[in-house]
Amino acid sequence: MIVQRLDHVNIITDRLAETARFYAELLDLEERDGPPPLRPEQVRWMHDQDGNAILHLNSLDCPRAFDRDVAPGSETGAIHHVALRCGAFETVKARLDALGADYRVNDLSSIGLRQIFTADPNNVLLELNFFAA
Repeated sequence: MIVQRLDHVNIITDRLAETARFYAELLDLEERDGPPPLRPEQVRWMHDQDGNAILHLNSLDCPRAFDRDVAPGSETGAIHHVALRCGAFETVKARLDALGADYRVNDLSSIGLRQIFTADPNNVLLELNFFAA
């Protein structure tokens, strides 16, 4: 098989610090600087506990190797949602409650899956998947 795993998702935002904080606080992702010559106010990488890059957050003025029009805050165009496999369902739900965030829970007990659907500060729809152990 050619594809080994999803590498990361890129989000271009006019709310870089807020977006990084959202993912750090909700999903325990670690915020890191991007590679030079990019500056911290242009790019933030969000890593999981194993050091894997999950999200690549760019400011509007961040240089891109392949540029195209985006509209931060609008719906995610042809991408309907980003799905992340997660743990700690009750913790994430409590954090969303504390944030006053809108979300929907979907229970697919037939396959041992609970899901939370919510949007980030840029209106990127997230599907957070919690499989039974």
